[in-house]
Amino acid sequence: MTGRATTPAVLVLEDGRTFRGSAYGAVGETFGEAVFSTGMSGYQETLTDPSYHRQVVVMTAPHVGNTGVNDEDPESSRIWVSGYVVRDPARVPSNHRSRRSLDDELTRYGVVGISGVDTRALTRHLRERGAMRVGIFSGDAARADEAALLERVRTSPEMAGADLAEQVSTDTAYVVPAIGTKRFTVAALDLGIKGMTPHRMAERGIEVHVLPATATLADVNAVAPDGVFFSNGPGDPATATSQIELLRGVLDQGTPFFGICFGNQLLGRALGFGTYKLKYGHRGINQPVQDRTTGKVEVTAHNHGFAVDAPLDTVSDTPYGRAEVSHVCLNDDVVEGLRLLDRPAFSVQYHPEAAAGPHDSAYLFDRFVTLMETKSA
Repeated sequence: MTGRATTPAVLVLEDGRTFRGSAYGAVGETFGEAVFSTGMSGYQETLTDPSYHRQVVVMTAPHVGNTGVNDEDPESSRIWVSGYVVRDPARVPSNHRSRRSLDDELTRYGVVGISGVDTRALTRHLRERGAMRVGIFSGDAARADEAALLERVRTSPEMAGADLAEQVSTDTAYVVPAIGTKRFTVAALDLGIKGMTPHRMAERGIEVHVLPATATLADVNAVAPDGVFFSNGPGDPATATSQIELLRGVLDQGTPFFGICFGNQLLGRALGFGTYKLKYGHRGINQPVQDRTTGKVEVTAHNHGFAVDAPLDTVSDTPYGRAEVSHVCLNDDVVEGLRLLDRPAFSVQYHPEAAAGPHDSAYLFDRFVTLMETKSA
């Protein structure tokens, strides 16, 4: 990154605050929603998570890129972030699995980034003011008048109201075979699915049929599934009208359902709850969540900017029977999980596949298996 380290770059937030640094990754310009991730590791999984589509990720860990990039850890076929902000990029990666530097990988996928930024000050600003639109400009673009750059940021698309799941979903259905003896078949709606998620199910003897975000109830039923899964994904859950209707059809049939992240938000809306945009969201691999069904506290991996608006301490009546909040974030009391009491359906707001992240929540895949076992008994 020697040449790009001397190339000027500027980050412009929509409220007018700017940060200057050096180009990192591709040289040019990019726009998105500025968010911060608190993970100290797992940057490769973060970059390749489709849920980060149209977001500019600020890393709170000061030193990024020290393990380089390998061919085993990507969660999808490409980098999805719109931009990347780091303080001190590694000069030379050092890891026995490393194949390329992070700087070269960002350049390969055309991701415009910036380094040498006071990411602590930037993170504090986002915590106080909230996630907002941002632009990164490097090279010739960074030399433009800041007032003109700010105007371009302010006319870029907002995340609220963004319908993005179909942009990151697979175009054609595919199958992830069960590992060992096949026990169940699951239809998984790809709203921005990460590769480790169907793998976690395959480890439990589940054959996973991954379907496009445009799949219909007929497409789901054609798989003859024992269960249905809705994945994580980007965008505003209020825009996912067709996927919510599909989920209502699944609930009407009584097919066991498990959703994570975006899937949790869609279950909430299918049940009649609202969703809302968090001030600055939860992103990282160190968020404390309590499973209220057991009292256990888990350290969990998150990536969400929207949340379900459901009552924490009462059982709610829905068109599909009684529902309750099953998981809650201990930092801010945000709803982190839902459970139907009269039908086989539950969801969590975080990422139990642990890529990257701790493995505290792996039991949720076993809970899904138990639902399907009970239904088939």
